[in-house]
This record gives sequence, structure tokens and C-alpha cells, in this order.
Amino acid sequence: MAAFLSTPKNIPFWLRIGIWFSERITGHEMLPARLLAWYPKAAVGSGVLEAMVAHKDGNLDERILKLVRVQASYSASCAFCIDMNSANSIESGISSDEMLALQGRKDIKTVPSLTGKEILAIDYAKLISQTPLKFPAEFISDLKDNFTEREIVILASTAAQVNYWARLIQALGIPPAGFSDDCKI
Repeated sequence: MAAFLSTPKNIPFWLRIGIWFSERITGHEMLPARLLAWYPKAAVGSGVLEAMVAHKDGNLDERILKLVRVQASYSASCAFCIDMNSANSIESGISSDEMLALQGRKDIKTVPSLTGKEILAIDYAKLISQTPLKFPAEFISDLKDNFTEREIVILASTAAQVNYWARLIQALGIPPAGFSDDCKI
């Protein structure tokens, strides 16, 4: 499967450097970055957004943020995002049962390894990823009882970032890049 567009033949040098770094870090060709070179302002803005991703912060460890990214990827039905965000799930402490719950193939409440805070964060990612956006007052009350205001902003921006990439990647027809090919989950 190929993207809807071909990569530009003349990518500005300064963008080639950014693409080289992203491909070196990920170990994969970053077709989204290459296609964004058609409009360098979008490439720079998207690069800045990606550079600001939270991987851990205070009480929000890598695991809970990974759960949010994976859930947002499945909720947005973005194959590239699922591929990228599901990679290294085992290393992040996400079990096979938890992945089945994130995929909607298992009731999340039947997975005893997920904490109440993790389930709440996962549910928040689902709400952020749906159309139209609806946030029940009782849910927001529970969210505020379990997370600080800073943590809520980090959870929201993490899920929103995945949704940004999901929409952009799907709009350009970008297929998965093989990030999770070597993963067991």
C-alpha cells in the first residue's frame, strides 16, 4: 500500500536534517515527515508538536501515557498510529489482556492489572477521540478527583496529539511503517 502522494524531490536541507534525526531515532522511514516537506510550515509545526510529547511527568509515568496513546490510536482507527504507538508495549508493561481491552476486544473492567486511574485515563482518551466530543459532568468530576489539573492537561494533549497525527496520516493515505512487526503483542 502506498500513500496518496509521492515525496517531494527537493526537500529543503534543514528539513532533511530533521527527517534524518527522526528516522535515526525511530529506525524507520518517517513517511509523514517526508510528505509534510511539501509544505515546510506544516512540517515545522508538526515537528514542534511531536517534540513536546510527554513520556512521563510527575505521577503520570510512561505506562499511563502509553496506554492513552494506544487507546487514542485505536479510537481513531489509524493503522500507522496503532503500529507506532503499540510498539514496545511489553517494555512499557502493557500485557496482552490490556491490549485486547484497548482494542475493544475485552471488557476493560475485567482486566485486573489496570488501575482505576489507568481506566479513567483510557476512558478520557476514548472521549477525546470521539465525534462529537461529549464529556459527561460525572466523568469530569471523577477525572478531577483522580488527577491534578496539570495531569489532565497532559492526558488531554497526549490524546489530542495522537488524534492530530491520525487525521493527518489518514488524510495522506500513509500506511503502517512496521514499528510493531517485532513485537509480540
